[in-house]
Amino acid sequence: MRRLLTTMTMLALTTTMALAQAFDNLPNPIEDVNKVVDNTPDSIAKALMSRPAPGSTRKGANPVLFLVGNSTMRNGTKGDGSNGQWGWGYYASQYFNGNKITVENQALGGMSTRTFYRKLWPDVRKALRPGDWVIISIGHNDNGPFDSGRARAVIPGTSDDSLAVTIKETGEHEVVYSYGGYLRRYIAECRQAGAHPILMSLTPRDDYDATTGKIVRKPQTGWAAVVAAEEGVPFVDLNEISGRKLDSYSHWKEKYHFYGDHIHTSYWGAQMNARSAAEGLMASRNPDLEPLKAMMTGVELPVWPVERKKGKPVVWITGDSTVKNKDSEKDGMWGWGALAATVFDTTKCTPYNAAMAGRSTRSYIREGRWEKVYNALQPGDFVLIQFGHNDICPIADKKARGVIPGTGDTCHVYHLEDGGRFELVYSFGWYLKKMIDDAREKGATPILVSLTTRNEWPGGHVERRNDSYGKWYREVVADTGCEFVDAHNLIADYLDKHYKSKESAAKYFNHDHTHTSYMGAKNNAKMIAKGIRLAKSPLAAYLK
Repeated sequence: MRRLLTTMTMLALTTTMALAQAFDNLPNPIEDVNKVVDNTPDSIAKALMSRPAPGSTRKGANPVLFLVGNSTMRNGTKGDGSNGQWGWGYYASQYFNGNKITVENQALGGMSTRTFYRKLWPDVRKALRPGDWVIISIGHNDNGPFDSGRARAVIPGTSDDSLAVTIKETGEHEVVYSYGGYLRRYIAECRQAGAHPILMSLTPRDDYDATTGKIVRKPQTGWAAVVAAEEGVPFVDLNEISGRKLDSYSHWKEKYHFYGDHIHTSYWGAQMNARSAAEGLMASRNPDLEPLKAMMTGVELPVWPVERKKGKPVVWITGDSTVKNKDSEKDGMWGWGALAATVFDTTKCTPYNAAMAGRSTRSYIREGRWEKVYNALQPGDFVLIQFGHNDICPIADKKARGVIPGTGDTCHVYHLEDGGRFELVYSFGWYLKKMIDDAREKGATPILVSLTTRNEWPGGHVERRNDSYGKWYREVVADTGCEFVDAHNLIADYLDKHYKSKESAAKYFNHDHTHTSYMGAKNNAKMIAKGIRLAKSPLAAYLK
C-alpha cells in the first residue's frame, strides 16, 4: 500500500511539474487587458504546490465542496493575503460544518473559464465523488486574444458556436467555445461523476455605472442564469447580492473593499463576498440545494443580544477595559460603561455596554465585536466610540492590536507572529472613521469619546495626551463632522482640581495607572455625561 501511494504521489508530481513547465514558458508578466498584472499563471509551479491536491481534504466518506474560479476566489500564489488581496474562497469554509463537508478552494488567479477547464479542471474532475458539490464562479479573465499570450478569451454569450485556433507561441491547436459552452461542459462532467454543480455569478468590481451611479453588474450574470435554467442547476447571483451591498455603502467604504486595483478584494471585500455566497445559497428556493444547506452554519448575522423596547433607542458603548472591566466587586476594577445607568435615563433609552478589555480599534473590529454592533444598529440609535489605551502597541505581535499612528487613509501588510498570518493594518483614525461611517450607514448617531485619563503626573499636573490621541481624535472629527466628547480633558480637569499628585489620586484608580475604581468609573461616567451636554448632542435628551 505504501509503495502504491508513493507511486501515485510521484505521478501526481510529474503531472504538476509538466503543467507548471508549460505555464512557466510564458513571457514575463505584463499588464493584461483588464489593466491588471497577475503573476500567478507565470509561477504556476509554486501555485500548484500551494493549492490542495484535488480531493485531499476529504474526511472519510464526507463530501467535498470544490470551488472553481480565479483570483477573486483565490488570490496570489498561496492565497493567504500576503499581497494585501484575498479571494473569497479563503473565507468560504467558515459557513460550512467541517464535520460534515470540507471546502476546497481550487481556484487560481489568472484563469479564465477556458484555461481553467483545459489546465486545472481535469484533476478536479478526477477527484469528484458522488455527493460532492462544485461551485463554478469564473469569467473575469475571459477576454483578450484567442490565440496568443495567455490565450484565455472565450466567445461571449451562451451560443453553441466554436472557434478553431492555433496558439501562435506554441503551435497548439484548440477549439474555443462560448462562455455558456464551457459552463455546460463543467455541468455535464460534474453530473457524470455524481457531483452537484452550482453556477454562481462573478464578484462585482470597483466600477460605477455613470448613468445609474450604482456598481456595474457583469454580463456573465445573465449568461450563467440562462445556462443554469436550461440545464436545471442551482444559480446564485453573487454579483447582485454583493453589488447591492456595495451600492448601500459610502464611496469611501466601497473603495476599501478592494485593494491594489479595481478587481481584487481586500480582507473586507473577500469576507463580504464569502458571506454573500453563503447567503445566496441559504436563500435559494431550489430544492436541489437542501442537502448542502443542511451542512451550512453561521449564515445568520451575528448580533449582540440587546433587549429592545419600542420607542427606546439603544445607546451602544464600545471601548476597552476602561469602559468594561470585571465590574463585579466594589473594591475591584470598573469600567465606566458598567455604570452607564447612573447617568442615562433607562426609561428613555437602553444603554448596552459592548466594550471588551484589552481591545484596540483594530482588534475590536477584527474579532467581529464591531460587526455585532453594526448588524444590530437601528435608525435612532447612538454609538459611543472610545479607544486608545491599547492602540499604539506592537503591530505584529501575538496580541495583534497595534495600529499605525495618525489618521491618514494609509495601510500596510504585516506578517503576524500568531500563526504567521497576514493582515492589512490601518491607522488609528482610519478605524475610527470606519466605525463612524458604518454607524451613519445604519441611521445611527456616532459619538467619538476621547480616551480616559491615566494616573500619571508629569510636572505636577495629570498627564494629557493631546499631542497624540487628542490630536488624532480632533483630526477625525474635523474630517467627518462626528460629534465629539472630550472625556480625556474633562476627566483631567477634574483630577487636577481635586487631586494634586499620583498618590492622592490613587483611590480614583485601581491596580495600576489606567484602570479605575468603582468611584473613579462612576465619576468618569459623569464627566462623559457632562461632555455630551457640552457638545449639545441629541443624546443629552436621554441623560438623567
